[in-house]
Amino acid sequence: MNNVTLIGRSTKEPELRYIPSTGNAVATFSIAVDRDFTGKDGKKLTDFFNIVVWGKSAEYCSKHLGKGKLVAIKGNIQNRTYETKEGEKRYITEIVSERLQILEWEKNNTEDAQSFKPDEYSQVDFDESEVPF
Repeated sequence: MNNVTLIGRSTKEPELRYIPSTGNAVATFSIAVDRDFTGKDGKKLTDFFNIVVWGKSAEYCSKHLGKGKLVAIKGNIQNRTYETKEGEKRYITEIVSERLQILEWEKNNTEDAQSFKPDEYSQVDFDESEVPF
């Protein structure tokens, strides 16, 4: 079973792009997740996870998820490799989102307040048909 649920703060604005061969939207960003315990120095430990979101969920993230916002992600862990232009093999571990929910909205931002309708947009489910593999 490969299932992960994370709650953390986005560390940057999502990067939205479209796959040329299919036109599918994909957004990537990372989140910082605090651990439940502190280190020897008494400071909270934080892990950083790369997140991938597909389809309408990707477009939603690009529009509504900004740096520092609290977000819940449900998905699975995926490993992949690629080669750089120099021929070096790189390994990446990322979380592919099946479900995403923004948990924190800016109260003073009128654009967010107008476009956010809790019953409609607070939760975005992943559509498997939009993934190209």
